[in-house]
Amino acid sequence: MRLPVRRKADAVIPTSSMADIVFLLIIFFVLTFNVEVDKTQVQLPKSMLRFEVPKKAAVISITDAGQIRVTDGESSSTPVKGPEDVVSFAAEIVARQADKDFILKADRGVAYRNVDRVIDALKQARVESVYLLSEQETVDGGGS
Repeated sequence: MRLPVRRKADAVIPTSSMADIVFLLIIFFVLTFNVEVDKTQVQLPKSMLRFEVPKKAAVISITDAGQIRVTDGESSSTPVKGPEDVVSFAAEIVARQADKDFILKADRGVAYRNVDRVIDALKQARVESVYLLSEQETVDGGGS
C-alpha cells in the first residue's frame, strides 16, 4: 500500500496583528515624547541640594553673554531686551495663571547683579515661586 505524499506547509509569519502593534507603539511614543521648550545652553552652577522642578513652569534663561530668553513653558523660548521686558512677560503669565512657577536658569559666569535684576523683575510681576536651576553635584552618601 502506497501512502499519499504529504506536502509541507510553507512557513508563514502572521502579520495580521502587526498594524495593531505599530499603532500602539506610535501612541506610546507620542504620549511619552517630551519637548524641551528652552534650549539655551548654559553652564549651571553646582549645588548640594536638589528639588524637583515643575514640568510646565515658565523658564527664564540668562547666558554668559548677558542675553535673556523667556518661555511660558508651552512654546519655544524667545529673546528679550532686558529685565524690563521680563516684568511685562511675567506679569502677563501671572495674570493668566496666578500660581504659575518660574525657573531661573543662569550661566555660572553671569554676574550676580544681572541675576538679581531678573529676580527683582519677577518680584515686580508678583511671581509667587521661583526655582533657581543648578547642576547637582554627585555626593557619595555611603561612608566607609
